[in-house]
Amino acid sequence: MGDKERDNHSEVTDFIHHSEVTDFILVGIRVRPELHSVIFLLFLIIYGMVLLGNLSMIGIIVTDPRLNTPMYFFLGNLSVIDLSYSTVIVPKAMVNILSQKKTISFVGCVAQLFLYALFMVTEAFVLAAMAYDRFIAICNPLLYSVRMSRSVCVQLVAGSYLCGWVSSILQISATFSMSFCASRVIDHFYCDSNPIEKISCSNTFINKMVSLSLAVLIILPTIIVIVVSYMYIVSTVLKIHSNEGRKKAFSTCSSHLGVVSLLYGTVSFVYLTPPNNPELRKIASVCYILFTPMLNPLIYSLRNKDVKDAVKKVLCKTPFLY
Repeated sequence: MGDKERDNHSEVTDFIHHSEVTDFILVGIRVRPELHSVIFLLFLIIYGMVLLGNLSMIGIIVTDPRLNTPMYFFLGNLSVIDLSYSTVIVPKAMVNILSQKKTISFVGCVAQLFLYALFMVTEAFVLAAMAYDRFIAICNPLLYSVRMSRSVCVQLVAGSYLCGWVSSILQISATFSMSFCASRVIDHFYCDSNPIEKISCSNTFINKMVSLSLAVLIILPTIIVIVVSYMYIVSTVLKIHSNEGRKKAFSTCSSHLGVVSLLYGTVSFVYLTPPNNPELRKIASVCYILFTPMLNPLIYSLRNKDVKDAVKKVLCKTPFLY
């Protein structure tokens, strides 16, 4: 057989192996069988709190006219994003915890990775937009209504989703163009690019380069916007003479800084975890996928006077509380 025939045969073989993969097996978190119910209950409780917290936040922002401002428009979208990426992963993970057949279809795996990447990238850009909003509000208050008009806010959120959509397309194109003839067992509780890469029998160089390039193009601009915005904010606030004015200015930023720290802290925990310790990486992923969207509404509701007042207003109108 000639070199050309061998190359053609190899390509045909890779295509057959790739096309034969109709599903994957998600290993999940490796624990003793008697702890499966405990893990399931933990996921159920936290996911219930994610649903309650984020749906409540969305409802309050939509129904209270006092929260019809750019900051709360971004916050409402942040709650939608948190709710969405948790829902993409957690229900399937919960089913697999109690199931003997821990499978996910090939199409389901593609969809899960696409949506997870979409919402994760979108959240990073929305948080950057929120930092820019606080910068304009504190450093250029007279121009705030012009620079942060409704149309500008919609464009910023739409741009965030567009960046998420483009990066997700590139990510899944690179990931699922690989052949999976070595194994179909993914050592994770959801479809993520790194564990999928490990079961490929293709050259993973292109996939690694795409992932690295996307990380640089997403993380660097968003962090630069956030850091530069807060450098100007701190500089402006320090020029305020009254302690009350400084406290009020910083209070409008503290919630956002808390959410940013939580997001980048948990994401760093996930991707800086040693690759030879998959179980620790799974625990880190739980922190990002469950605890971050659970805590975000709490951070804003506990540290924000407008949200607390809106919650009290809703509770006062609830009949069973009379």
